Amino acid sequence: MKLTAVALLSTAVLLLGCTQPSGSDNTATPTAQFTLHPIGKVVKEQGRTLIVLDPKYQPGLLGVDKLTHITVLYWFDRNDTPEKRAILHVHPRGNKNNPLRGVFATHSPVRPNLIAVSRCKIISVKDNIIEIEQIDAFHNSPVLDLKS
Repeated sequence: MKLTAVALLSTAVLLLGCTQPSGSDNTATPTAQFTLHPIGKVVKEQGRTLIVLDPKYQPGLLGVDKLTHITVLYWFDRNDTPEKRAILHVHPRGNKNNPLRGVFATHSPVRPNLIAVSRCKIISVKDNIIEIEQIDAFHNSPVLDLKS
């Protein structure tokens, strides 16, 4: 599955706190498009939550078994409609008793770019599978990247 996101680079820079090296050419525009290639998916089965990577990415897990937590970047694929991407104000946790906030001040699954981030406790790592304690992703949500 390929995912296209508008202004992904700008969003990732803000989201992950990245900076560009000094002297770099800062010519990326907000209308640039980028193609994402998921590395795996979230699997929820029999009370377990797994990150199942495409086997070709298994070598990238070297050392993950020594970590206690991992940051999972995934795609809110069930919300990928133009209407939902246009929503910029939400009631946190979907509770109308909570005052409206901008989506960038929340963990809402509706947003211009559907990048989700969760910090997850690692239970085990075996082959191309990481078992984690929990994640607020749906079964089969595409995993974009993992960070220590």
